[in-house]
Amino acid sequence: MKKYNLEERLITFSVLIIEIVNEMPNSKAGKTMSGQIIRSGTSVALNYGEAQSGESKKDFIHKMKLVLKELRETFVALKIIHKAKLFLSEDKIIEAKKENNELISIFVKSIETANKNK
Repeated sequence: MKKYNLEERLITFSVLIIEIVNEMPNSKAGKTMSGQIIRSGTSVALNYGEAQSGESKKDFIHKMKLVLKELRETFVALKIIHKAKLFLSEDKIIEAKKENNELISIFVKSIETANKNK
């Protein structure tokens, strides 16, 4: 993936999640997992936007941790969707899992740095 600023990267990731959801089956499992992943997978960009206007360092770190929590939730959901074969395009699932993992690493490091600079 090209290097974007982090907000753009999160938006692009959220759009990828939307694309995956739009291709999921209309089965009970498909509906349940699509609802789950659409909430967690798109909230990362929205919560990051909130973190940017944190009222304090503590508030910023708290909101960054929320993004990390949602990224981890999304990653597990992607793994379930992949194993259960609830997708049309395996390439998109693989791409989303790779990007999700990279974003988790970025946020872990960012939170560590913010905590050191507190």
